[in-house]
Formats: sequence, C-alpha cells, structure tokens
Amino acid sequence: MHILITNDDGFDAIGIRYLINSVCDLGDITVVAPEKNHSGASSALTLIGEITVRRVADNRFRVGGTPTDCVHLALTGNFLLSKPDLIVSGINNGANLGDDTIYSGTVAATIEGHLFDVPGMAFSMAGKSEQHYAAGATVARRLVSLFQQKALSGLPLLNVNIPDAPENNIADIMTTRLGRRHAAEPSILLNRDEHTMLYTIGEAGKARDNSIGTDFHAIENGAVSVTPLMVDLTDSAQLGRVWEWLQS
Repeated sequence: MHILITNDDGFDAIGIRYLINSVCDLGDITVVAPEKNHSGASSALTLIGEITVRRVADNRFRVGGTPTDCVHLALTGNFLLSKPDLIVSGINNGANLGDDTIYSGTVAATIEGHLFDVPGMAFSMAGKSEQHYAAGATVARRLVSLFQQKALSGLPLLNVNIPDAPENNIADIMTTRLGRRHAAEPSILLNRDEHTMLYTIGEAGKARDNSIGTDFHAIENGAVSVTPLMVDLTDSAQLGRVWEWLQS
C-alpha cells in the first residue's frame, strides 16, 4: 500500500512525526506537507503565484503552500512514483469537530484526495496539550491497518478525532455524525487608530449539538470519533422549494 501523509500544522510539527512513525511499516510512505503552519486554511488552493516543492529526503517533500496544494501537487505534479492508495492527514494539534471541518486544513487535504478518487483519513487530537500524541498515533495505526486489511467500499473520507488523553483512558472507537457549535466568540480588538483596526479571531463557540451520536458527545465521553464525510454540498431537500420560488 502506498500512503501519502500530509497535515496543516507544517512539515516539522510533532503530530506528523508521530503519524509517520505509527504507519511507516504498513506500506510505502510519501510525505508531502506544508513548509509552515496553515491551520484554518480549509481547501484554499494557490492559484496566483508559484509554489515551491523541495525534496528534503527520499519521498519527503516540503511545499510552500497549503495542505490542499500539497495533495493537489502530489497527485498532478508527477513527482510521486505511484498514485497513493490512501491519504492520511494529521495528527492535528486540536479538534476538528462539527463545524470545524469547514475550516480545517487537515480535513481539506483528504477532501482534495477524494476529488481525485483517493480515500482519506484525517486525524486530530481533541485538545492542544501535545502530551498524548502517542495515543493518537496508536489509533491512527489501528485504522490504517484495518483499511489495509479490509478496504471500505467506495471512497471513504473519514474525520477522526481522538481524546487528548493517555491510551488506557480512551474508552472506545465510535461512528458519529458531525455535531454543531454555537457562533464563535467575538473577535478581539487589539489596537485601533483613526484609519486602522487590528484584530485576532475569537475562540470557537461552545457545542450547540452534542447529543448522543455526535462527534462532540463521543469526545466528551472519552471515545474516539470517526465521522464519514461527503463532499456534495447540495441541499436536496430545498431543490423543489427553490424551483417554486424561481417560477414565482
């Protein structure tokens, strides 16, 4: 199996090192990751300007672009020896639960692969302590190994969140749906003058839907959350209503 590994925290991030070590003996590994942190980049693709791809070792590449750039170039740039069988992204420093997936560069990397018919798994630690990546790596290895032994039909796109806890404190692995958050906290005004305002983005909102079956509920109860995602954004239930509105 050929595994393409990427992330959004950057080539030198701790999480990707744990991820590489956890699956390196499960197949042929290629690492194509951003030069620097691109958290929150979503599916941004660099369409203006050039993107540098630098080989730093055999099958190891640093990219001067976004996570989506990394996967797009890996699949279209003709510098990989073969098309990957699986894209694995992470291990992200922080959760990608519910609405977070819209902004997540970690998840976006796997979405880009999905568009090219390559299945993917995005792994995130549901906390930022950086103390329990070993537990996250164990979960990642378990799921990648399972995929190697018995691939899911179709093109699975899995968003995996792992409790920020030691391995022996992780209760279970659960199949979940995305929950929802409240609106984000207000943006923070740092400075202003007559013409300029300087802000930072506020913290993510609290969970609004953390009911049983959601990714939030799984994490709150010490379990790994595995959510299958889809890329089609069509609101099929609204098609008839919009048609009627247009006729009016």
